[in-house]
Amino acid sequence: MKKNVEDIVVSNFYKDVRCLIEEARHTVASTVNAAITMLYWQIGKRVNEEILKGKRAEYGREIIVSLSRQLILEYGNNFSGKNLRRMIQFADVYPSKEIVVSLIRHLSWTHFIALIPLKEPLQREFYTEMCRVERWSVRTLRKKIDSMLYERTAISRKPEELAKHELAELRSNDKISPDLVFRDPYVLDFLNLKDIYSESDMEAAILRELESFILELGAGFTFVARQKRMAIDNEDFTRLL
Repeated sequence: MKKNVEDIVVSNFYKDVRCLIEEARHTVASTVNAAITMLYWQIGKRVNEEILKGKRAEYGREIIVSLSRQLILEYGNNFSGKNLRRMIQFADVYPSKEIVVSLIRHLSWTHFIALIPLKEPLQREFYTEMCRVERWSVRTLRKKIDSMLYERTAISRKPEELAKHELAELRSNDKISPDLVFRDPYVLDFLNLKDIYSESDMEAAILRELESFILELGAGFTFVARQKRMAIDNEDFTRLL
């Protein structure tokens, strides 16, 4: 009996200590990520302002190659020419230090790598703020970009100044407006349909997903048929189940 009580005490204490360790590890990881991301922004900003500003493209490429070569020798491949160019772009598309400081509490450097190539400022701001508020993983962010979420929201079709105002509201108050959420109801990402598809293609894709889902539920659920004939007012109709 005493042994069982001791086991329970140790087990509960272990769980508590484990939670403390995991919380500390998360805090350390977040702090390190924020420091590294800010470092990369500072490097990009200084290269932009002190070396590349007003210089010809060929000169800039030579400087980046030379700087990268020296940094790699001492600090490793994180300072390759490709990454240095990313840092320069990072500082270029996020010129405000205050905004970067607020974002690095929520977004990792890998998030920014996905955001930097976006061409339209409003498009980039939309994904940046939605990623921060919704706490998207990098994988989720890439999926949203690939599925053209921004282009399918109502805000993308609004006048630029109005869209800027709504994004500013989101940034200031974490308030998501309906236009940031509502999207084209006819675009169904999960069906894996191409840009052009027929009604029968959509029907088959929806039924395929429904059938797969119901079959996964196992015993107690039945998938009867893909279509069923129904009589309404003495007329026959074939309908989806």
